[in-house]
Amino acid sequence: MSTTPSIDQLKRAISISEEIQKLESELASILGASAKVSAPAKAAAVAAKPGRRRRRGLSAEGRARIAAAQKARWAKLKGATAAEPAAKPAGKRRKKRHLSPEARARIVAAVKRRWAKAKKAAK
Repeated sequence: MSTTPSIDQLKRAISISEEIQKLESELASILGASAKVSAPAKAAAVAAKPGRRRRRGLSAEGRARIAAAQKARWAKLKGATAAEPAAKPAGKRRKKRHLSPEARARIVAAVKRRWAKAKKAAK
C-alpha cells in the first residue's frame, strides 16, 4: 500500500488550499488586518507555547499583613520560651488508655475462633 498521494488527490488538495486562501483574504478584508493570520496558524502558535499557568499576585498590603502576623507568632513563641528552653504550649495531654486483662482475653479468644474457622473452611 503506497502512502504517496495520487495526482487526483494532489489536485484536490491544491484546489482546497486555494479556496482557503481566497476565503482568508475575504475575511481579512471584512475584519481588517487582525484576521490576516489564519486560524490553523493561530492554533499552531498557541500549541507551541508552553502550558504555563499564570500565578495570582498578592498585593503589597497583603504580603505585609502576612509578614506581620508571622513576626507576631515568632515573637509570642520566643517570648514564652525565653525563660524556659524548649517549653511547649500548655495543653492537657490525653491519658493513655489500657486494655483490662479480661478485655484482652476476649479479643484473643475471638481471634483464635476466627482462625480456627478459616482453617476449617480451607480444608
